[in-house]
Amino acid sequence: MEEELVMLIRQLIGQLQKLSNNGSPPPPSPRSSSFLVLQNPQYQNKWWLPLFDDTSTLVAAGKRPRIFKMLDTVKPSRKQKLQGISGDMDQELWQEFPQDLFESVLSRLPVATLFQFRSVCRSWNALIDSNSFSRYYCTETIPWFYTITHENVNSGQVYDPFSKKWRHPVIPALPKKSVVLPVASAGGLVCFLDIGHRNFYVSNPLTKSFRELPARSFKVWSRVAVGMTLNGNSTIDGYKVLWVGCEGEYEVYDSLRNVWTKRGTIPSSIKLPVLLNFKSQPVSIHSTLHFMLTDPEGILSYDMVSGRWKQYIIPCPPHLSDDHTLAECGGRLMLVGLVSKNAATCVCVWELQKMTLLWKEVDRMPNVWCLEFYGKHIRMNCLGNKGCLMLLSLRSRHMNRLVTYNAVTREWGKVPGSTVPRGRKRLWIACGTAFQPSPTARA
Repeated sequence: MEEELVMLIRQLIGQLQKLSNNGSPPPPSPRSSSFLVLQNPQYQNKWWLPLFDDTSTLVAAGKRPRIFKMLDTVKPSRKQKLQGISGDMDQELWQEFPQDLFESVLSRLPVATLFQFRSVCRSWNALIDSNSFSRYYCTETIPWFYTITHENVNSGQVYDPFSKKWRHPVIPALPKKSVVLPVASAGGLVCFLDIGHRNFYVSNPLTKSFRELPARSFKVWSRVAVGMTLNGNSTIDGYKVLWVGCEGEYEVYDSLRNVWTKRGTIPSSIKLPVLLNFKSQPVSIHSTLHFMLTDPEGILSYDMVSGRWKQYIIPCPPHLSDDHTLAECGGRLMLVGLVSKNAATCVCVWELQKMTLLWKEVDRMPNVWCLEFYGKHIRMNCLGNKGCLMLLSLRSRHMNRLVTYNAVTREWGKVPGSTVPRGRKRLWIACGTAFQPSPTARA
């Protein structure tokens, strides 16, 4: 009863303070022994607070009543606070919490937080692996980058731009005795191809979900370009992988049927051999894959749904070096490359104009940064096949720079160097792919 009294008086005093701050007079009240008289020193007004039957405290003139001293002195201890928290987290209460609402809240957490969440207990881990959570979860718009370095080709380094940290996931199912390179991605999955261009693998680098694709229906020993798309909004609806060779042969893998389908050759309307820019990864926009051509200059596209090939002759911007890459941002095709003139070198960004089919420059690296490249032979790798964020590796004989570019905000940022766990050596990126991090994508 005493605690209830304290809470009630706290509320009354709060209301009185509001009234005193406003300066409005209180309602008239009879002066009797059943009322406590209060006076604000800033005002001439007096206030009457009713006394309660269960307290026998008499107020002497000029003295604070015991009940108000109790308000100042009663403070919950740490043990009481912990008991209050544990009381709020009553198991019976949380058992009644709607499951769909719980999944909806979790689906809005950052990816790194979700992985900490799933390590709490088995039930929470099973929750994130459930099909219902997969449909709630929305893939993050900011991509991560799976990279392979020159010094360590048998393990990947993943850069998380949200936390600006390098992570070192291990995919145990990948073959250890051969070099396997990331070549494409879709829906949180990364497609790998061995250096002999024979075997394909698909994995989620964050959850280690893994699948080895069946052998192709015919062997192609030359280099191939690989692209990947989703059938729907997530991997639950399946995905497709396309490879295309220089002689025009191609095949499409369907994950739902687990077979290679649509074996064929590029139509005769497209000039053969197909000279692809293998430094540039294919870019997927909806169900269409776009490949960079070197001769003739332009773009080769393939629609995974209709099975149609198209070729667009698009001249490259002047003074563009061989190190240029296709990128994607919000359904728009972008081009990132090095422009060299005399001894000056700088990174430029172009956007493809749909009406004219010409590249229009939209941004370039700050001049202060470009001055560092003056007189040097610069090589560039760009990973920008997913989302509007791109990771650039710029290097020369005595220089190595990692830079990000956001095509939406047009901001350039420097990236900390990747190092081997517990090591000190700074590494150079050989190849990689951008991918959307997802705890629910299944190979």
